[in-house]
Amino acid sequence: MRLRLLKRNVLLLLGVIFVLVTLLFTTRVLVVSENDTRADISRDVVSNGNQGTNSCEIFHFASLSELTQSVYTANYKQCVHNADRFPGEPRLVLVVQVHNRPEYLRLLIRSLEKAAEVHSFLLIFSHDYISQEINTIVQGITFCKVLQIYFPFSTQLYPKEFPGQDPRDCPRDISKDEARKTGCLNADHPDSYGHYREAFITQTKHHWWWKLHFVWERVQVLQGYSGFAVFLEEDNYILPDFFHFYKLMIEFRKTSCQDCDMLALGNHDSVRDFTGLSNKVLTSGWMSTKHNMGMAISKEVYYKLMGCSNNFCTYDDYNWDWTLQHLSGTCISKPLKVLVAQASRVLHTGDCGLHQKENCRPELVSQNVKESLQKAKDGLFPPRLDLSRVGPVEHKAHMKNGGWGDVRDHVLCNNYSKRL
Repeated sequence: MRLRLLKRNVLLLLGVIFVLVTLLFTTRVLVVSENDTRADISRDVVSNGNQGTNSCEIFHFASLSELTQSVYTANYKQCVHNADRFPGEPRLVLVVQVHNRPEYLRLLIRSLEKAAEVHSFLLIFSHDYISQEINTIVQGITFCKVLQIYFPFSTQLYPKEFPGQDPRDCPRDISKDEARKTGCLNADHPDSYGHYREAFITQTKHHWWWKLHFVWERVQVLQGYSGFAVFLEEDNYILPDFFHFYKLMIEFRKTSCQDCDMLALGNHDSVRDFTGLSNKVLTSGWMSTKHNMGMAISKEVYYKLMGCSNNFCTYDDYNWDWTLQHLSGTCISKPLKVLVAQASRVLHTGDCGLHQKENCRPELVSQNVKESLQKAKDGLFPPRLDLSRVGPVEHKAHMKNGGWGDVRDHVLCNNYSKRL
């Protein structure tokens, strides 16, 4: 009897010990796991400094492979910031191509914040350079919905291989015979002027074409959207009546210019006679040097451009806008007709860009913007539009600029619709 009790007590004690050990081990695992998780989050936030307002947007800068994966993840998840604050369909979509000029980007965002009815906008920022500073600037926007997308074939992500600059690529100015002797990668494919590709030159056209595809085909929040998308760049500045003027142009197009393919809310003229031209519009054929700023494109026009994808991607000009002018009236048989604001609602602030990297003075630009706004203030918010001129709608041939002779660029460009 005593032996049986002793045996039962031993089994009970062993059971208690087993439970205690299990509890201790589980508690330790949970504590360690929680500490590790906190450490990981802390490391991401401290090292990257750009965790968005939505936790699905965290960028890892430790290696190129991690940064590339972050880009693909962000493009897949498509976090729309401020969506809960501004529900419903956007009334205007603005698509901003961003490189790495944060001071100019701040100016643009400042202008957007002052725009009438901005709460009804969806801002899409398309980046080909990712940094803590730029993400912090964009994710600080609180006045409307914001989506960031990221060009996944940038020179930042591919610094030493195509589509970046492979060290085995031919130097720009080497002759074709010499290139073949040295065996550099693209020896057989110089441009029309005998020059070989430069990655930083080709990136802008790549980014623009990829962005056009991605916005109309892959941005989930735009599924079913039937309006225009207005394309801007980081060195643009919009006037306070931008949306008001856009709505007037839409109504004018419905009643008086139904064959207008595109809208141009900006031009490269000064604001000297802004008040006199404030309510004036004109029509003409689309031209690169006049209508590439504040350009509004519908999905119908997007489909026209997609029908010319191979022509766009193989035309030897590194400029997307000159390439577009070439398509208008060639591949697109009927030249593109544009309705143009004569008093520009978009200012160009960039004194630095693709070809000028030094002596950038954004503080001077800011002062110039203030002076332009002062000149324009009496002409803002016109009640209606008047057609002042009807220009010819015809193909405008030009001498191509080259820089786009490499077949690798052609293939990648054509594949965007398949590899988004």
